Amino acid sequence: MAVNSDTDCTYLSDESFLHQDDPLVFHGFFTRIGGISPAPCKGLNCGFGSDDDQANVDHNRGVVAMASGVNPLGLLSPYQVHGADVVYADAPFADRPECDSLITDKPGIALGILTADCAPVLFYAEKENGNPIIGAAHAGWKGALGGVLDNTMRNMLDRGAMIDTMRACIGPCIGRHSYEVDLKFADAFLEHNEEAERFFSAATKDGHLMFDLAGYCAWRLSLCGVSRVVILDEDTYKKEDMFFSYRRATHRSAADYGRQISVIAMKQLD
Repeated sequence: MAVNSDTDCTYLSDESFLHQDDPLVFHGFFTRIGGISPAPCKGLNCGFGSDDDQANVDHNRGVVAMASGVNPLGLLSPYQVHGADVVYADAPFADRPECDSLITDKPGIALGILTADCAPVLFYAEKENGNPIIGAAHAGWKGALGGVLDNTMRNMLDRGAMIDTMRACIGPCIGRHSYEVDLKFADAFLEHNEEAERFFSAATKDGHLMFDLAGYCAWRLSLCGVSRVVILDEDTYKKEDMFFSYRRATHRSAADYGRQISVIAMKQLD
């Protein structure tokens, strides 16, 4: 994993997923470091859903777009609803579609997923002619269980991706040592597939379990045929200096919280 920084932002990348010197595709899991948003969303808050001033969010997203190699209008993110729908984006949209995954094969478009504990998952594959096709999915527990990752892969295949070139990278999310759930939470996962039991472990609190969201996402990807999966293993709850966290804000009864953005982009070449 590489930590990439300049005066305006910091983002994480992984060379085993994509090389950062790729002339066509950029990927980055942006942290909260940088930006102009004040507390409680201090830093590079890119979330429309926060109470942060819209001008701050627009500025921060412009910083992200520049780092990603696209025009700010080309940085697209959906209205996330914790579902499993996927939208193909071939041009900037005026109104954000209600979905939790975007895919594209068009230059000049960056796909951005907003998170504050949920797992951002970036996808890359190639078509028969060697051209890339990319995807970005928002995988909270509900979306991951509902099939948002499976659907992203299938939509990419429908657009010409070759399965043997498919790869995915799971970015910063709430870690397995921070994600405490009650016993009933596990029922839906075990009903879907009893082998999901491996992603739950004992908690110190009676009647509770610890859930490995990133591990579950990687397993779901492997089940649907994605053989190359990278997990960054960065805990958004524990690393307050780097990441926003909904659960941390909730535990502190904070008035608001920011969202970091994870991006994969088909860069606009001159």
